[in-house]
Amino acid sequence: MVTVPRILIAAPASGSGKTLITCGLMKVLKKDGLSVRGMKCGPDFIDPLFHEKVLGVKSRNIDGFLMRREQMKAALCRHGRDADITVMEGVMGYYDGIGGSSVALSTYETAAVTRTPVLLAVDCAGCGVSIVPVIRGLKSYRSDAGIAGVILNNISDGLAEKLSEVILEETDLPVVGHLPKDPALAVESRHLGLVLPGEIADLEKKLSVLAEKIRARFDLQKILEIAGNAPELRAAQETKPESAAAGMQVSGERIAIAADEAFCFLYEDNEDWLREHGAEIVYFSPLHDAHLPEKISRIILPGGYPELYCKELSGNASMREEIRTAHEAGIPIMAECGGFLYLHKTLKDMDGNVWPMAGLLDAEAYYAGKTGRFGYITLRDAETGCEMRAHEFHAYESTDPGSAFTAVKPVSGRSWQCIHKINGGLWGFPHIYYPSWNFSDQ
Repeated sequence: MVTVPRILIAAPASGSGKTLITCGLMKVLKKDGLSVRGMKCGPDFIDPLFHEKVLGVKSRNIDGFLMRREQMKAALCRHGRDADITVMEGVMGYYDGIGGSSVALSTYETAAVTRTPVLLAVDCAGCGVSIVPVIRGLKSYRSDAGIAGVILNNISDGLAEKLSEVILEETDLPVVGHLPKDPALAVESRHLGLVLPGEIADLEKKLSVLAEKIRARFDLQKILEIAGNAPELRAAQETKPESAAAGMQVSGERIAIAADEAFCFLYEDNEDWLREHGAEIVYFSPLHDAHLPEKISRIILPGGYPELYCKELSGNASMREEIRTAHEAGIPIMAECGGFLYLHKTLKDMDGNVWPMAGLLDAEAYYAGKTGRFGYITLRDAETGCEMRAHEFHAYESTDPGSAFTAVKPVSGRSWQCIHKINGGLWGFPHIYYPSWNFSDQ
């Protein structure tokens, strides 16, 4: 049994303030000298980036589609066992699961599988006591809802005090904190979700202000008490993943992973998988470095925002040339989403400008104007029949997305072909979760 003090910040719907409350709470707790860990429910890369880059809090994804249930519990134990508290952030509405019509793969399911106490963040803008039946309904909708407290958002101090009494009386749930409405703390949006941490003006200042508001209005001792009372976890010993994931045999390899402002979306579990299977990882920047690392046997180009750095990537001619030379020498390349865009002959930005890229693929990448294929998929290798879990989330398209795999949506069964399988590498839009290779349904 493993003790992991933990809470999960959830909400009735998206846009209720989960991310800001999570970040502000972690900032306060870290400032108080506690060892804090973060986790994000679902496949989103950007919120963990907020946790790590801005707060200095180690953060990871926990995902019911990409991971088996035992993997979820093991990931939480491994990540949070040495911390004073792990703060998990939910996704969408608490019960909103796959397809929007099921609780499967919802934040609720993650909380139930990991037996994590939930703090429900409720947006009170434009309402008062009407929020009480919403809270009561969410608590009673499932017998194992796990809701242990409430956070009121966008509410005045006076109303929060009065409503707290009503909520406790009507639902038996304590209100552990509240926040007044403050437009100055708003975070901008973009076609792929929240902007990256480094792009938000005065973000540190905003979070410092938020942290002080939380310190003044949250019962931090009560929150720590709830987290400390979380049940111990029995995480079964993780089975050793397949020796080859996504077609890779990596033992003894020296793998170069792109990591900079343009390429920043890679699951840390993938990096762990590589190390566990004997790979050495070195990092490089297609934006800033003139040369690839020496003596490498594989290149990984993760997702990110290369479209925001077209001029810099195109202008780094020596790096583009070395990527081409490495490919011609037979070095496998794993390129997903943003990394896939970089391998194209050209990339057209949102203003219509066309920029030369690495040129490994004789195809054009372009802004489609909206998010196309979106969400979880199972990838089936057309050659071997093996399957792995992944997700897609992109507003760019390619004139040649590939056909080595079939992507299948889990609810609708809709499918399409994708990914190029070249020189032992995979190039395509899906973000692949390496430990899910040969994933069998539970």
